[in-house]
Amino acid sequence: MSRNHALSRLRFVALAGAAALAGCSRIATALNAAQSVQRLLALPERLDLATLGAGQPLAREYGVHDISADFRQNGFDPPSNPQYASWARSGWRGFRLSVAGLVQRPAAYDLDALRRDFQPRSHITRHDCVEGWSVIGKWTGVRLADLLAACGPQSGARYVVFRCMDDDGSGTHYYESLDLRQAAHPQTLLAYELNDRAVPIKNGAPLRLRVPTQLG
Repeated sequence: MSRNHALSRLRFVALAGAAALAGCSRIATALNAAQSVQRLLALPERLDLATLGAGQPLAREYGVHDISADFRQNGFDPPSNPQYASWARSGWRGFRLSVAGLVQRPAAYDLDALRRDFQPRSHITRHDCVEGWSVIGKWTGVRLADLLAACGPQSGARYVVFRCMDDDGSGTHYYESLDLRQAAHPQTLLAYELNDRAVPIKNGAPLRLRVPTQLG
């Protein structure tokens, strides 16, 4: 099973300060936190996500003819809890993506609100799995930087922590984090479509974080 940087089935996003993650060696190791913290401590009091995102290297983008016939599953199996099953049966009615923590305007969005309130962004990029296989897909959704800008990160925010509904088999829900510069990358999406259709359950429905500059 591959370590899934392209985090699936998002339910909750929280902005956290550096101190909040100091005791979490798993995340600190994954993010090379020593360098990240030094860079982020130099941020101005008012965070400018556009400036943070500018100038970062972009992942290669492909054409429609390059899209893989099947976008393989990676990460955990679909959640088996009753709430997830109920949402899936109802077309995700009642599902909300919550944004909380060090933000000026905490919010919760259903899929209709994400489509209505934010300009859709798309890219066709390759997913390189640490298990040694690759697939190419077209992802469409909300640019994470736009969502964060709407919620207003506070000056003390340093990381975006993602919690999802995927279970590692022991009852522990999967989570991951990005520093704000990674989160502001122009290709980082909260995707609700894969290849112009709703993201399938096997690929992280109803909402999947896509970070094409990272290995998945």
